Amino acid sequence: MKKQVLTGIKPTGRIHLGNYIGAIKPALRLAENQSYNTAYFVADYHGLTKIHDQHEMKELSYGVAAAWLALGLDPDRAIFYRQSDVPEIFELSWILACFAPKGLMNRAHAYKSIVEDNQKRGREVDAGVNMGLFTYPILMAADILLFQTELVPVGKDQIQHVEIARDIAENFNKQYGETFVLPDYVIQEETSVLPGLDGRKMSKSYNNTIPLFEESKKLQKLINKIKTDSSPPEEPKDPESSVIFSLYKEFATSDQVEEMRRRFQGGIGWGEAKKELFQVMNSFIEEPRSKYEELIANPKRLDAILKEGADKAREKTIPFMKEIKRKMGIFH
Repeated sequence: MKKQVLTGIKPTGRIHLGNYIGAIKPALRLAENQSYNTAYFVADYHGLTKIHDQHEMKELSYGVAAAWLALGLDPDRAIFYRQSDVPEIFELSWILACFAPKGLMNRAHAYKSIVEDNQKRGREVDAGVNMGLFTYPILMAADILLFQTELVPVGKDQIQHVEIARDIAENFNKQYGETFVLPDYVIQEETSVLPGLDGRKMSKSYNNTIPLFEESKKLQKLINKIKTDSSPPEEPKDPESSVIFSLYKEFATSDQVEEMRRRFQGGIGWGEAKKELFQVMNSFIEEPRSKYEELIANPKRLDAILKEGADKAREKTIPFMKEIKRKMGIFH
């Protein structure tokens, strides 16, 4: 039996290097493995916790879909769909909410960090928290459990969501017998926290990201902004603590990486290192960038691909929902 793998990306901003290296790249690598069934989705309803503008939601959702396809996702070999096109996810989300202790939601990282920030600033504890954000882990659990997912490629900060999905699945299984598969997470240890332009974690909230499909001149300018120390060019540098090197090794060949490691240890100017990073990144992004632009200009084609994916997804989700409801005494 092939193992089921599932990954989704929220349309809350332009796809950046952190999304690619932390989620898309490892997920696509798993898709190349013949022993896995793969499902990828545009998490548009997850994006609704933040995006309340019609045009922005549409534009960002198409951006996520086009990014997956431009980077090599083959919709004939995987199930590729828009979350909002699979209504069973939202039906299951309510069912799982009835098996999710509120205390578990209180401990969810995203909610806790907002509460802590509010307390520091002397605000009402739940200021800025909508119920979508609070119950976000339950919807994510529905995404995972509905597809009987065994492996979920995630960034380190998303591990908790997979653990919450397991906890809720166990609660349901205890009551109704073995129904849901208990999922495991898969992370790329070495790129679990990708640094941004300022050295902090690459994140849209820090405004320190490098958009993946940036045109070459803007890409070069962004790379030149990467924070470095004031050490002179001839001084040996530690590749392992360098933002430039950690980005470089994601796009270069293994021979190029070893050569760059030697140059760092022997002394290289930061300007030269940034120039080398730009060259490998731009060379890698050139072809996907052109595919991405072509797809973005053709939303009808994206809609057709996503609709076909949703039909394939529902071939799995409709029968499983019937089984879940039958176990609960709801389906007639």
